Amino acid sequence: MSTAETGPLAGCRIVEFDAIGPVPLAGMILADMGADIVRIGRPGSAAMADMPGNVVLQRGRQTVELNLKDDAQRDRAMDLIAKADAVLEGQRPGVMERLGLGPEHCHARNARLVYGRMTGWGQDGPLAQSAGHDIGYIAITGALGSIGRKDAPPPPPLNLVGDYGGGTMFLIAGVLAGILSARETGKGQVVDAAMTDGAAILMSMFYAFHAGGMWKAEREANLLDGGTPWYRCYETADGGHMAVGAIEPQFYAELLAKLELDPEDFPQGDKTGWPKMAEAFAAKFASRTRDEWAAHFEGSDACVAPVLSIAEAPAHPHNAARQTFAEHRGIMQPMPAPRFSETPARIGKASGTVAVEDALGRWA
Repeated sequence: MSTAETGPLAGCRIVEFDAIGPVPLAGMILADMGADIVRIGRPGSAAMADMPGNVVLQRGRQTVELNLKDDAQRDRAMDLIAKADAVLEGQRPGVMERLGLGPEHCHARNARLVYGRMTGWGQDGPLAQSAGHDIGYIAITGALGSIGRKDAPPPPPLNLVGDYGGGTMFLIAGVLAGILSARETGKGQVVDAAMTDGAAILMSMFYAFHAGGMWKAEREANLLDGGTPWYRCYETADGGHMAVGAIEPQFYAELLAKLELDPEDFPQGDKTGWPKMAEAFAAKFASRTRDEWAAHFEGSDACVAPVLSIAEAPAHPHNAARQTFAEHRGIMQPMPAPRFSETPARIGKASGTVAVEDALGRWA
């Protein structure tokens, strides 16, 4: 019996090779959805299991420690793969092949296997063998160059756009699509998930707008990049910030009403008046604290929200009501998403390091 008993992916078996960046987050999300995942880590990796990042990103699944350069231990990894629906790996192209665990080796043992490969640049192309990180991956897609103020260098948007948006989410989508296909056809396949490809897809709407003359290449000159006074952040009296996103006319009208500004003085579509509008908005928001403004706008359709820190976000009334965050293993962390009505996702009980024989016995 699998230790992952609930969730829409209950009964799905996945082998996850230890990696950094988007692979562990993908494993976490899939495990939350009920997939029975066995992580393969290097010998000694158990000592890192209690690090805060690992407590969150490795939740809900067990780890076996194997030296993949040892033939016998590599064979044990292959025994797990032979019973799996999918593999997740995040090495540079060619590494798994040199270990004897590449797609051809694995498909020889398990023809239905979906082999999910996560890299920054992809399995081929001029940069495939180059080192990199999120900031570089999104730099060549147009995403990074579209973010930030026009009078400053583009700011790194954490590693949300490349690693997690363009990486994790596309790896998950590809692997799940591959599993569905394999169940119909009996044949597995390789999923080549590149962060550059994924980040480019995330930019689809902006490329469409640019082609239609509706998006300028320079930053802070467009609808969603802070170029308009009604879609940006404003500083408050206490040094906090309020996020304003009143795009639609009816929401913009509500914003003006809540700020006690005359609509005739600030027509939304008059670009010549935007500098004056931005100054008026800034002066208004600077007159009260962030929490005072949050209370003032709460429940309205003005599309205004307080900018919260990581420490503050779990206590926000909406997040608290939906239990978006909760403490697990002593760490406040996001709870599984999305929500399923019939097969609820949850954080699984499986965790820690086990012997490979135990993992194989569970999958017998």
